[in-house]
Amino acid sequence: MNYRHAFHAGNSADVVKHSLLIALMQALQLKPGALTLIDTHAGCGLYDLDGDPALRTGESTHGVLRAFADPSPLLNDYRAAVQAVNTGDETRFYPGSPRLLAQFLRPQDVLILNEKHPEDAQSLRRAMRGTQAAVHERDAYEFWLAMLPTRTPRGMVVVDPPYEQTDERARITSTLASARRKWAHGVTVIWYPMKDRATHERWKRQLSMLGIPKFLTVEHWLYDADQPSIYNGAGLFIVNPPYAFTQSLPPLLEALRAALAPDGHRGEITTKWLA
Repeated sequence: MNYRHAFHAGNSADVVKHSLLIALMQALQLKPGALTLIDTHAGCGLYDLDGDPALRTGESTHGVLRAFADPSPLLNDYRAAVQAVNTGDETRFYPGSPRLLAQFLRPQDVLILNEKHPEDAQSLRRAMRGTQAAVHERDAYEFWLAMLPTRTPRGMVVVDPPYEQTDERARITSTLASARRKWAHGVTVIWYPMKDRATHERWKRQLSMLGIPKFLTVEHWLYDADQPSIYNGAGLFIVNPPYAFTQSLPPLLEALRAALAPDGHRGEITTKWLA
């Protein structure tokens, strides 16, 4: 599956992913110690929802625009983060994970970004001007391991690939295993698109064999039954989620499910500890 982000910016997967990243940041920052934040597949950093790629798919209509129309106060932090990159009441621009994480940096925190595609890396540098982020242009999996262990005691790695390569899941699995040996206590977030449940159940079985004690899965299914010909939803693997985050998760996920459910479908968001 090829998931170039410019075509999907602001869709339902972004709403869930970014809402959960905000909740993770808030939980991690309950302690004053510095954080190192690492994004291995950072993309362009900022996306124009009026641009040709986004208009071609129109996915933001069923994602960020639904979230803005929903009355739940549990989505206020997400809406504020999107509004921060826009002017007035418009919702033309959408922040990728780098711009979103940069909004929550404290003076003691560090943000390190990586994007291998040269054109996207140039766009990323432009999008991150005026922030305290460092930008690299390297192989994502080599970069992931090279950054560990982090210089600060605590941190979070965000892995958000486009799934262009057939071996993407295998590389994630092997790199996560190596990363755990170097940085067992760190928080890692791995995003993945979903089309059918069987494929992801097989991958989860492979990941469960890594023996990671605290490994949470969050999966958002848009439709009530599998529809393999279309994009069906997305999930997050979260290694070592903070306790405060897991406690706040159920009401936030219900608010996201209700806001994003397609017309005629209830949708589903599930959480499960991978053992």
